[in-house]
Amino acid sequence: MSVVALLGTGIMGSGMARNLLKAGLEVRVWNRTREKAAALAADGAVVADGPAEAVAGADVVITMLADGAAVSRAMAAAVDGLSAGQVWAQMGTVGLAALDELAVFAADHGLVFVDAPVQGTRQPAEDGTLVVLVGGPADPRLDPVFAAVGDKVLRVGDEPGAATRLKLAAVGYAITVTAAVGEALALAEGLGVDTELFARVVTGGPMDNPYLQAKMRAVLERDFTPSFTVRGAEKDTGLIAEAAAEAGISVDLAVAARARFHRADELGHGSEDMAAGYFASFPNQP
Repeated sequence: MSVVALLGTGIMGSGMARNLLKAGLEVRVWNRTREKAAALAADGAVVADGPAEAVAGADVVITMLADGAAVSRAMAAAVDGLSAGQVWAQMGTVGLAALDELAVFAADHGLVFVDAPVQGTRQPAEDGTLVVLVGGPADPRLDPVFAAVGDKVLRVGDEPGAATRLKLAAVGYAITVTAAVGEALALAEGLGVDTELFARVVTGGPMDNPYLQAKMRAVLERDFTPSFTVRGAEKDTGLIAEAAAEAGISVDLAVAARARFHRADELGHGSEDMAAGYFASFPNQP
């Protein structure tokens, strides 16, 4: 039985951990807020007191944390438990600059480093239907891990960074679509249009898709249970803008979306689903 250490059991990591356990893998979990990791004990996970305890003797180490800084802190704290030859799948979205630093850390400690961000949100993570994007060396120890958490695995390159570049493009699409849906609904409301009529216009035609329906319903029903948070979207649009600037590309929609998410965060919606970026259109309302 493979032993998997999962560092980070938030919205995404908790669902992934449960699917790893269902696949028969031994799973050790750690989270900075212990209560989030402790909830997985009932599913069979071993809850570690620190990163070093979690990774000691593990075949696979997964990091699923908020950003590059959080991953760096966790892996620095894990050093005493790491051993050369372990495979490290970096599965959160950290951006290209942070990824380069993490790759150096992996090389310094003899780890097999795989860039493996996932496309998907809470429900796919819980259902085990994420899309896993893989850049880096192929390692058979990761096969059961990726099979447990995703229903599609795309190998996109032999070097770390290839998968993250694809992830930034894909998540940028999802985030800007969400921002556009919120702004369109806010505009309809501000102009005195029944937002249900807007929904009828876009439903069933060439503009329709399941993602539009999900985010539109979240706004219309005021159900902002987080699948991917406003704060997370703000972070990712920042990573997109940073990578685009380095490549000499203008990403006007991502920059505008980031401003909207930042405003929504300031209005108190940072921990809600990113559909709550809708509130950015009403900066003068409580």
